[in-house]
Amino acid sequence: MAPGWMQLLLVAVVALLLFGGRGKISAIMGDMAKGIKSFRSGLKDEENEDGKQRETINVTPEKDKV
Repeated sequence: MAPGWMQLLLVAVVALLLFGGRGKISAIMGDMAKGIKSFRSGLKDEENEDGKQRETINVTPEKDKV
């Protein structure tokens, strides 16, 4: 069974992304790392204008002790 034109096009696009141009993969991975880093810093950023941490509220229901 010979590959169709869609499979060949998909392989060509993947090969172009991986090997086309210098530093494409490192640039993509660098952008991904920057995105993850900013996401994590956004999660840690729980300080208000006074420099104090925000008050956290526990919303987990307590189990009845039997």
